[in-house]
Parts: sequence; structure tokens; C-alpha cells
Amino acid sequence: MKNTNDYDMTFGPSSMSDKSSYLYTYACHETERALCLMELTELFGQGPDGADWLESERRVDPDRSPFLSASLDVKMTGDSIESIAEQAGRIRLNQTTFKVVCLKAGDRFSYDQLRGFERMVGGRIEGTAQMKSPDVTLGLISLNGIWRLGVLHEPERAWLEHKRKPQNYSTGLSSRVARALVNLAVPRINGATLMDPCCGMGNVLIEAFSMGIPAEGRDINPLAVRGARANLRHYGYDDNKVAVQDMNTLHGHYDAAVLDLPYNLCSVFPEDEQLRMLKSLRRLSDRAVIVSTEPLREQLTDTGWKVLSHCTTRKGSFVRDIWLCE
Repeated sequence: MKNTNDYDMTFGPSSMSDKSSYLYTYACHETERALCLMELTELFGQGPDGADWLESERRVDPDRSPFLSASLDVKMTGDSIESIAEQAGRIRLNQTTFKVVCLKAGDRFSYDQLRGFERMVGGRIEGTAQMKSPDVTLGLISLNGIWRLGVLHEPERAWLEHKRKPQNYSTGLSSRVARALVNLAVPRINGATLMDPCCGMGNVLIEAFSMGIPAEGRDINPLAVRGARANLRHYGYDDNKVAVQDMNTLHGHYDAAVLDLPYNLCSVFPEDEQLRMLKSLRRLSDRAVIVSTEPLREQLTDTGWKVLSHCTTRKGSFVRDIWLCE
């Protein structure tokens, strides 16, 4: 996310308080809405304020989440579009080119109304308007009748390239779900370490590495490890972070873990082996995201885990349970 201080621009006094405010918009498919809300709550320490927006004092790069569609560094607020336009007259962009964009989230307006609001506000700003490739984009949004204006950041979504892995399972975690699981496990990076003890083709590891999170992966299946290494190399990551090993023999301790429990669509995973893996995971990490294809609450409790939150996500007819535990 480019810092607004990189541009030659000043904002005059506004009706804002001294506290920084950031506005985020989000979108998700209905089959992943519960996962989206669960992830946003962990990233921001609060649930969304509206059906498609969230306001927070916490700054989060919108590229962290697969569900965030934009972030707005709020600079001005007002109880009418006229008030915002008046305040916009105090903005000095000097040599910086700009455009004003009305976000589609929040209060609903027609297309013509939105374009009219953009012209009203943009026409009051001292600077050079540039619609195609401006130095800075200013976002405008109305939420429950209160308008906000600020610097708009849209995610680059480079992680979408992770959908085209050389190796993958048809039932493997999607890039979007894997990225959300990493954010659940490590909502604050700060040097936190992550373990994926059943890493499969490395989907979780790739998302962790792309966010700068130190991670390691293990899998008991040599073919899976071979595929994971190929995928890591494909995206320029260290394939030595993956090795063949039974998670029950792992030593050490990690800040967080993501465990996608093994499953077979044609048979039942033995409960005693499931319990053994959950106990091993408890020894390896104090916080974990556990993915299962069946109810797991009782087994989690029996192995010393406390369930913080739970949701399900669907891929066709294939349903996954996602448990955030400590």
C-alpha cells in the first residue's frame, strides 16, 4: 500500500477527530460469507459495521484479505455531500494528479447521482484531475447518511496468480480459502511463525509466504511433498521449508498452525488417529485453525482445545468445517 506521504498533498482542517479512521469495503460469495465475517473479525478485532463495509482505527493492507475490495484512509467527514464538497476545497494536491471515486458500498444511489457527487467534490479540489492514471485516488462514501472522503487504496490481488499452481488436488483448498485460514491463524504478523503439519500441495504455505509470514510444512505423503515443493519453486519460495514427516513425530513450537485434517471421500478417517493428531497439534502450537469434513467440537474439547469460533464453507457439494482454536 503506497503511503499518502509519498505525494505532494495537504488536507486542511476537517470535522474529524484526532484519531485515525480507516474504512474498508468487502465482498464475498454467499458460500463463503461466514468465513469472510470470521476472518474480518480476527483481522480488525471487530465484526463488520454493515453488509459490505467496516470502519476501524486499525490499518490493514487490503491485500491481506481475499474479501477486502478497498480501504479508505478517511481524511474528512460530513453530514451532507455539500459539507464534504466544502471541506474538499481545502485540499491542496499541488503537483499531484487525482480523481474522485464514489464507492458502491454503503448507502445506495443511482449511477447518475454517484457521478454527480464525484464532480461536485472533485471540482472543489485544488489540483490536476486525471481520470486514467492519477497519482492518487480519493474515495467518497456515504454510510447511514454520514459522508467520508479520503485516500482510496485498492488491492493488487497478486495472490490470484496462486490459483494457477503446477500441482493441485481437485478437493484442495482454494487460494482464497487458504489465505483466509492464514489470516485466522496469524491476524497480527509481527514475526509470528506458522506450521502446516499436513501441508498437501502447499496452498497454505504459499499464502503465508506471500504475506511475509515465516512458515514450515510437513506431510506424511511423499507425493504431496513433491507437489508442494514444485509449487513453492514456481512462485519463487524456498522449497526446503517442506519435508516428509508424520506430524505426530514433530518437535518444536510455533505461534500458530493450520491443520487440514486428512479425509477420503470414500472412507471414514479413524477417530483414534484424528485424536492423536489433535493432541500432537496441541503440543506444537497454542493457536490453530483446524479444517475438517465432519463435526469436531467434542474431539477438540477432549484434546485440550478451546473453540473460539467456527464456520463452514462449501465448494460444490463438498463442505468444510473451520475451527479457530486456542
